[in-house]
Amino acid sequence: MSLMNTSDAQSSLLSIDNIYLLIGFIVMFLVVKTLQDKAHPKRLTTALFWFLFGSVFIFGDASIALIGERNTYLWIGINVVIIALLAGMNMVSMGNYDMPCERAKTEDANRFGNKLFVPAVLIPIVTVICTIILSEIQLGDFYLFDQEHVTLSALTLACTIALLVSWKITKGSPLQALSESRRLVDSIGWAAILPQMLAMLGGVFIVANTGTAIQDLVTLFISPDNRFMLVVLYCVGMALFTMIMGNAFAAFPVMTAGIALPFLIQGHGADPAPLVAIGMYSGYCGTLMTPMAANFNIVPAALLDLKDKYQVIKVQIPTAITLLVINIFLMYGVVF
Repeated sequence: MSLMNTSDAQSSLLSIDNIYLLIGFIVMFLVVKTLQDKAHPKRLTTALFWFLFGSVFIFGDASIALIGERNTYLWIGINVVIIALLAGMNMVSMGNYDMPCERAKTEDANRFGNKLFVPAVLIPIVTVICTIILSEIQLGDFYLFDQEHVTLSALTLACTIALLVSWKITKGSPLQALSESRRLVDSIGWAAILPQMLAMLGGVFIVANTGTAIQDLVTLFISPDNRFMLVVLYCVGMALFTMIMGNAFAAFPVMTAGIALPFLIQGHGADPAPLVAIGMYSGYCGTLMTPMAANFNIVPAALLDLKDKYQVIKVQIPTAITLLVINIFLMYGVVF
C-alpha cells in the first residue's frame, strides 16, 4: 500500500460503477423482502416501485451495450414516469416488520448509551479524512477511490466502516441491518429518491434556457434600475425556486442566469463572489421550508418516528424567514 500519484493507475477498487451496483443489489434485496411480506397492503406496487429504481443502478451500463444509448435513455425515462405515477397515486406504503417492543428498545438504549452515536459520527469523519488525506492511496496499480468521484467513494467506505462498528457494538448481523434498512426506506417512502429526481429536473431547466425566460419575465414587472427590488427578487426567487426544486444547487444556475448575471452583475456592477454566495445562502433558506428537500426535512422526521412528518419544517420556518431577510439587506449593502 502506498500514497503514490502515478499516471498509469487509472482503475479504482471503489469505482462509481461498483458503488452503483452495490446500491442496486441492496435495493433489490428490499424488493425481495417486500414481495415476501404477504401482509403488506400494497406489496406488488411497492415492490415494483423499488425494482424500477434499483434496476437502473444494476442494468444501466449493460443496457447501453445491449440496446444502445438512445434506447437506454428512453427506458430510464419510462421508469421515471412509472415511478412518479406509483408515488403520485399513493401506491407505495409501509409493510410489516419485526420490531422489538418499547421495553426492549428502552433497555437497549440504556445498555448502549451514547455508543449508539459512534457509527453515525464516524461517517462524516472517515469521509473527510479519506477525501482530504487518503484520496490518492493505491493498492498496486489500482486507486482505492474513484479519482473522479473521490467523495462518493470515501462516503461508501465510511458507511461500510460505520456498519462494521455498529455490528461490533450491538452484536447484530448483516441480515438484521439489511432488514432494518427496509423499514427505514419504507418509512421515508418515495421521498428517498426525490433528490435524484429533482437533480434531473434542474438539468432539464438549464437545457430549456429557463434562465432566459426568467430574465424576460423580470423586465415586465421590475425596472432594471431598481437595484433593491432586483436584490429582493433574486434572494426570494432563490428561496422559492429551491422550495420547488428541493435543492439550492439546482435553483442556482437558473436564478443566477436569469437575474443575478444580467441585472445585478452586468447592470449594476455587483461583486460576483459575495453576490452568488449570499444568493446560495438565500436558497438554503428555502431548503429549510420545503418537504422537497427530503434529505434534510422528511428523512429526519421518519428516522425519529415523529408523528407529524412536517414537524422539522414547521420548527425551521421562523429561522429561515429571518435569515432570508438578513440575506436581502446583507446583499444590498455588501456586494455593490
